[in-house]
Amino acid sequence: MPKAKTRSAVKKRFKVTGSGKVKRNKAFKSHIMTKKSNKRKRNFRKSGLVHSGQERTVKRMMGLA
Repeated sequence: MPKAKTRSAVKKRFKVTGSGKVKRNKAFKSHIMTKKSNKRKRNFRKSGLVHSGQERTVKRMMGLA
């Protein structure tokens, strides 16, 4: 069986934490910022976690699990 290739796009966008959860960056923060509130823009800077239902898929694309 051939070796599994990691998805480069996934490798660049996600990181695995020490406890095994997958970190991600927030979407909708690149343009059309004038209509968004300061609180909303500030929260875009924080990273989020991948939903537990998608975690296995993302890890598999990264070449883990």
